[in-house]
Amino acid sequence: MRLEQCSPATVAYLGHDVNDAAVRRRVAMFREEGLAVRLGGFRRGDAVPPGGSPDEIVDFGKTADARLVQRALRVLGNVLAPRLVQRTCDGARVLVARNLEMLVLAWRVRRRGQRLVYECLDIHRLMLGSGCKSRLMRWIERKLLRRADLVLVSSPAFAREYFSARQGHDQAVLLVENKVPISQRAARRDEETRAEAEPRASTDTRADTRADTRAETGAGADAQASPRVVIGWFGMLRCRRTLAELARIARADVPDPAAVSGARVEVLIAGIPSQAEFPDFAEQVGACPGLRYLGPYTPAQLPELYAEVDYIWAIDYFEEGLNSEWLLPNRLYEGLAHGAVPIALRRVETGRWLARHGVGLLVDAPEAELPQCLLEATGTRFEAWRRAVAALPTEALFQTERERKAIVAHVMGAAHD
Repeated sequence: MRLEQCSPATVAYLGHDVNDAAVRRRVAMFREEGLAVRLGGFRRGDAVPPGGSPDEIVDFGKTADARLVQRALRVLGNVLAPRLVQRTCDGARVLVARNLEMLVLAWRVRRRGQRLVYECLDIHRLMLGSGCKSRLMRWIERKLLRRADLVLVSSPAFAREYFSARQGHDQAVLLVENKVPISQRAARRDEETRAEAEPRASTDTRADTRADTRAETGAGADAQASPRVVIGWFGMLRCRRTLAELARIARADVPDPAAVSGARVEVLIAGIPSQAEFPDFAEQVGACPGLRYLGPYTPAQLPELYAEVDYIWAIDYFEEGLNSEWLLPNRLYEGLAHGAVPIALRRVETGRWLARHGVGLLVDAPEAELPQCLLEATGTRFEAWRRAVAALPTEALFQTERERKAIVAHVMGAAHD
């Protein structure tokens, strides 16, 4: 008698940056669902973080944000000499390629019978231009799309406005939103239980504590009676217009100061700034009154961060009119999961998501509308917004076990077997 043992199916995951938290979350999800995962790809940092065994992460080399020529040369080098890519992909049942550069490498080493999945969670401006480079990149992507078995997107607008309308792709596209892992739902329940026992104070009643803090730093007697509204901007920090806009909102003159008793808006910033966009981010923030930068953070620090804010900034101008119009950012789900009220543009996909779910503060012109709106939205109005956030169904914010299994089934090609 021969005893046989089932071994987990292997997925090769090719990431544009193996240090990226979103890449590691996706790999973790696959592993938690019973798949064996080999991660390979480029890195933005100086080192690859530990991932368990030495064979779990294959380093393709270092690349940098906003240096497309350097990245293209790195990709070309791996196309011509694909030893590291082959090491990642050999024997895998499915190849998952995050972003176009990794799709090129996956196609280069793909063998007969291997399933190819293209994960596209951002549409770079280069893919949307009218010049020769943009047309060439779209042509390459169209050719490879015909060879892909499945496309993963994080927003329905990517499928609708780009893959269908611009690339003519009418094959399988799976929506996988940037939801919070269901394992973090327990932490939210604990917060809700504590809130029921000792309700969180409104913006008005928290003003005394915040005023005391400002008094200790020499803000003066007038500030002691001033309520404070705090906006959080967390995550990947890459939008220069957002920084400028938040700085102006924080120091804005309120149209009718007497109506809000000298209340003020402050901004708490945490995360990793793009070196390409902000070579001196800490210094820039330090020069802006009302803004405070805490530096990078770990997932374990998120509850503490969100406890300090009333609202989360869910506006992005980085690819204004293009990618920024279509995306549903990670901070949307993360902020809501921690009880913050999102601020978003009404006209973009994020605003439409919030409108469908009946939550959030939607604006058309943030600088013109927010200073007065935020400072007047205290007491019962703010608490009504928070109650709407707390009432959101679990599946709107969290990636449930059922959804995770469905995602894995589609990626592995088992959903329609």
